[in-house]
Amino acid sequence: MSYQCLIVRTKAEWDAYVKRSYNYEVYHTWYYHSLNMEGEPVLFIYEEESLFIAFPLIKRNIEESSQYDMTSVYGYAGPISNIDFVDIPPSTIECFKQEFSNFLKVEQCVCAFTRLYPFLNQQCLLENIGGVFPNGSTIYMDLSLSIEDQRSRYDKRLKRQIKKLRESGYTIKKAVSSHEIAEFTEMYHKNMDRLGANKSYYFDEKYFAGLLNENEFKNELVLIYDGNEMICGALILISENVVRNHLSATSEKYLKESPSKLLTDEISLIGRKLGKKIFHLGGGVGGKEDSLFKFKSHFSDLRINDRIWCYVNDQESYNELIHKKGLELNEQSTFFPAYRQTKK
Repeated sequence: MSYQCLIVRTKAEWDAYVKRSYNYEVYHTWYYHSLNMEGEPVLFIYEEESLFIAFPLIKRNIEESSQYDMTSVYGYAGPISNIDFVDIPPSTIECFKQEFSNFLKVEQCVCAFTRLYPFLNQQCLLENIGGVFPNGSTIYMDLSLSIEDQRSRYDKRLKRQIKKLRESGYTIKKAVSSHEIAEFTEMYHKNMDRLGANKSYYFDEKYFAGLLNENEFKNELVLIYDGNEMICGALILISENVVRNHLSATSEKYLKESPSKLLTDEISLIGRKLGKKIFHLGGGVGGKEDSLFKFKSHFSDLRINDRIWCYVNDQESYNELIHKKGLELNEQSTFFPAYRQTKK
C-alpha cells in the first residue's frame, strides 16, 4: 500500500485539506488554530491515493523540559478525513497509527490529547490508538423540525419565560462595530470573574475579533439590548451544517431576567434561516451535568456522547515528568496529561 505523510504549518495547504474533508468545523481551520496562544499549530497528514486523514493539533512546550506535548484547541476538534471514519479499513488505521507515532517522535512529543467532535465517528480511528474516554454528553437541537415543534419540546416554564422576554421590547441585533466587540469582551470578562473561571477562559478582544474576521468565517456576534444598554450576547460559530453558541455573556444587572434564554431561542432561528441542520448547545463544564448543562437541557432532550482522546507515545518520559513534578501516577484520575495537573 502506497502512502505519504506530511507536516503542514502553512495556512493555504492546511485549509486546502480542511475544505476537502467529508465534514469539518470552524475548530479545524488554520485561522482558528492561529488564535491559540498555547503553542504552535501543526497539521499531521496521512494520505493514500484516494484517502487522507488530517489531524490538527497544538504543539506545546513542557515546562523545565526539552520535550513537548500535543493538545487540541478550545472546542471540538480531532482528526478529519475525506471519507467517513467508519469506512476506513483496519490496514489504513494501523499504518496511520505507526506514522502518527513516528511523527510524535520526530517532534519530540511525549503524548497527545484532543476533545473529539461528536458529529464525526472519530472514535473509529482513535479507539485503538491510546484510548477514547467518555466526557459526559452534549445537547443539540434538530433544526429540521419546525420552530413550533421545537418550542413544544421546551420546558413549560422556559416557554413562558421566552414569550415574556420577546414581549419586553428588547432589541436583538448583529454586532457591526469594533466598539461592540470591545463592550461584549468586557461583559464576558466580568462573567468569568463572577464565576471564578480558570484563566484559560479569559479570551481577549483580539480573539473575538479574529473569530469575526469576514475573510475567514461567517460567524456572528449576536447581541441583546435594553434601549442603548447591552445586556446579553453570544459569539456563534457557523459551519456547513452546524451553528453553535461558542461563548456568551450576560450583564450582572440582568441575570434575574435571564435574556440568555431569549438569545438561545434566537440562535435556533438564525440557524434555520441559514439552512443549518443542527444547533449544538454543548454540555456542562468538564463534561459534568452541572447548572450549565441543566440550563441547556431545558431547550432539548437530544443528546450525543462527548468524548476525549488521550495517547502516551513515550511512556518512560511521561512517567519521568510525573515523578519530576513530585506527583503520584493516579490511575483513577482523568486529568491528562497528568504532569500538567496542579499539585495539591
